Amino acid sequence: MRICVIGTGYVGLVTGAGFAETGNHVTCVDVDSTKIARLQAGEIPIYEPGLEDLVQGNRSHGRLTFSTDVAKGIAGAEVVFVTVGTPPRPDGGADLSFVDKAAETIADAMTGELVVVLKSTVPVGTHERVRRILKERAKHPFHVVSNPEFLKEGDAVADFMKPDRVVVGTDSEHARETMRRLYAPLTMTRERLVQMDPASAELTKYVANAMLAMRISFMNEVAALCERVGADVRLVRYGVGSDERIGPKFLYSGCGYGGSCFPKDVLALLHTGRELELELELVGATDRVNQRQKGVLLRKLKARYGGDLRGRRVGVWGISFKPRTDDIREAPALTLIDGLLAEGASVAAHDPVAMEAASARFGDRVELVENEYDAAKGADALVLVTEWQQYRSPDFAQLRASMRRPLLIDGRNVWAAYDLGEQGFDYEGIGVRASKLDR
Repeated sequence: MRICVIGTGYVGLVTGAGFAETGNHVTCVDVDSTKIARLQAGEIPIYEPGLEDLVQGNRSHGRLTFSTDVAKGIAGAEVVFVTVGTPPRPDGGADLSFVDKAAETIADAMTGELVVVLKSTVPVGTHERVRRILKERAKHPFHVVSNPEFLKEGDAVADFMKPDRVVVGTDSEHARETMRRLYAPLTMTRERLVQMDPASAELTKYVANAMLAMRISFMNEVAALCERVGADVRLVRYGVGSDERIGPKFLYSGCGYGGSCFPKDVLALLHTGRELELELELVGATDRVNQRQKGVLLRKLKARYGGDLRGRRVGVWGISFKPRTDDIREAPALTLIDGLLAEGASVAAHDPVAMEAASARFGDRVELVENEYDAAKGADALVLVTEWQQYRSPDFAQLRASMRRPLLIDGRNVWAAYDLGEQGFDYEGIGVRASKLDR
């Protein structure tokens, strides 16, 4: 098929490269000329494992092209994917101005019957909103589909090429059949298309992310309770997650969730309910708990130093909101570092791939080091925020020798099993007892 993808951000780039990999001819378009110039030069503007090879391979075979000429990319296409941003407004609702503009451009540029696929995360009712825009301006038949993305940053390529489900919301049989043919190469082992009405498809994305965020916030509250009663949240997690009705995923306590999806989608779902005079109390509590949890590392540090961090040097390991991505949006590390600077502490930080983004965010207010061990030199504390693989089993002897005070604050509980007290460290995790576990 001939496909146009509007937007070359995280979702658009993965979507375009993924469909090109299955033999389609894909044009990815964007009004950001700098981004398109980088892509045309072979540069990938985001860090995502496997994406560079996917893009370069399909570019070399002529199946994937990039352009700033949005109208030209739409002309002649059979399917257009809308993957533009829907950033949060001050009231928590989604800003749909980019979606509206894309719909207007599609209506004016289409040259024949077209399937318009909304892959951006959009609130309920956007399908109808886009349909109205197209109906007012389009000169050719069109079909609108809600096809929300379920891509995990750090595993997006695998998620796209081997999806666990493909949600398709449409009332058009032509669009439904088009989507089935388009996704057929990715769903050959078993039927993964989940067909539903557009409103249900739009809501499914928000509910899925809110549910996962809710599990995280719940376990963070449990971790706080464990610290009060002397229990270990890891053992509680093992016990609870062994129940097949619950399962073990997203039951890990830590310093809160971040990124471009969970925070935004939780607030958008909450806003949707309020617009309809329905207070989604669990959703609201999920956000409140997470906002509080993102400050837990700073609170632990202040407690260790009697509430006064002035003049203290703190090392920070991990700035991205999760491993295997350079995305620092809403990252717990930002909350920690901003708080440390406000308290008068100095910060030395390291991240395997997010240093450029961190430099743009903090400038010279934070010492960004190329080697993670340099962040610990002369430090009064070392805080692990993002559980990158290279941080999981460090040289503790080297850390002990280089730190001014051997205080380790572990925001992801990855060091809890090392019995660090016997190695001369003062260790604190999130809701754990610092002892060995035989598992």
